[in-house]
Amino acid sequence: MEHEVFVPVPADRLQQVLSDPEQVAGAVPGLQRDADESASPLSGRLRVRVGGHTITYRGAARVARRGEGSFAIEGEGVEVRGGGSVKLSLTVRLESADDGAGTQLVFAGTGAGEGRVTESSPQAVEGAVRRLIERFAEGLGRAAEPKPELAAPEPEAVVEPVDAPSVFETEVPPSSFDDTDDTVDTDVEIEDVVVPPAEAAHARRTMIGRSAEEVDHAPPRGRYAPAPAAESMSTRATLRWAAPAAAVVLASAIVAGRVLRRRR
Repeated sequence: MEHEVFVPVPADRLQQVLSDPEQVAGAVPGLQRDADESASPLSGRLRVRVGGHTITYRGAARVARRGEGSFAIEGEGVEVRGGGSVKLSLTVRLESADDGAGTQLVFAGTGAGEGRVTESSPQAVEGAVRRLIERFAEGLGRAAEPKPELAAPEPEAVVEPVDAPSVFETEVPPSSFDDTDDTVDTDVEIEDVVVPPAEAAHARRTMIGRSAEEVDHAPPRGRYAPAPAAESMSTRATLRWAAPAAAVVLASAIVAGRVLRRRR
């Protein structure tokens, strides 16, 4: 059979993918690769739906280059549940499109099988193989697409230290009091209260029952009275102690006079 599939990827990129067994294995639809790391990348289990049957084959495949823009794929497998088997031999030719916008993949090959696959019609088998090839070609195209390059992280901004001026080097702004006027603001007018002389004299005469002369010349009292001088305080203290002593002396003199009179 022959089958063609267009892939919107340049031929040189598809050749790189077909030359790498790992990428080819990733493009095979439904392939479950073996867990053994030493096994071939194209070995494992492959599930294929043919007509109304789903058949699982266990096997391996190989890819080899056959010239410029041509590759050969060969594979075989046995049924996991049953005694049937299949073999497949394909060639893949890469033809670049005229406008250079993609590549035409041309598949040609032969296949043979026995077991459960023979229970389906030849048309069903051919349809299943064509679907498998188309999905395989799409997988090759995805693997050949250019991977977006990760943007390099932007370098962190380096903050350079700023030489802050010392406290002693900082310029002190002029005081706001330097430009002020020392004169008192005369914009505020104060209204004087004038008291008639007659009313003032009457108030002085009747103040606390004292005359005007006493009010004018009397010293202040209470909390506003001046503190007494130190000398006057000492004089008062001396007089307070001298008065009782004088009384004692006077009483002694009287007693002594009476005694003398009796003796006479």
